[in-house]
Amino acid sequence: MIDLHTHTLFSDGELLPAELAQRAQVLGLEALAFTDHADMSNLEMVLPRLLAAAAELDRHHAMRLLAGVELTHLPPALIGPYTQKARAMGAQIVVVHGESPVEPVAPGTNRAAIEAGVDILAHPGMITPEECALAADKGVMLEISARGGHSLGNGRVASLGRAAGAGLVINTDSHAPRDLIDHAYAQRVGRFAGLSGEEVEQCFARSRALVERALGVNV
Repeated sequence: MIDLHTHTLFSDGELLPAELAQRAQVLGLEALAFTDHADMSNLEMVLPRLLAAAAELDRHHAMRLLAGVELTHLPPALIGPYTQKARAMGAQIVVVHGESPVEPVAPGTNRAAIEAGVDILAHPGMITPEECALAADKGVMLEISARGGHSLGNGRVASLGRAAGAGLVINTDSHAPRDLIDHAYAQRVGRFAGLSGEEVEQCFARSRALVERALGVNV
């Protein structure tokens, strides 16, 4: 299991990066990304701290650790500029909080994130077939979420993403210790979204490729 969407107490998570990393390692994760919520108000405060924590903790864990942000509830017109800014600041993973059926995310967010070329569009349950096709073309990963209400859209994301040839990944969107999952549970999340066993393994392979691209190493 590789989890590229988690939160620490630098946004609305409950754990310090060190504890989150330790709990994930005990569960047997291969890699984990700290991706706290960010917008124009806190990007410059949060991202450097996460990058520093990931770099130091990575030297003391068998798993690989990396850091980025989840751009959250930005007006769609700002997603492109802030994706570029996050990357310029060193973000290893850029996630955008997608249009979920359980939150009032601005319409147009999914498309703006895909057009910006983010790494992962998180829990995009309201996604359209056209947006899935664009994600396939842009190489943007669509998230199958293990988290509460956001997971209500998993079946739609899996079905439309598969039809369009878009890449899918499985993440937790962890905010608390109880949200973390192991490999077996991640397999269940994928299977109950309607994916085959082979497709679930492809999700894990895509996550591994994102880590390898970000860190320049084999995982």
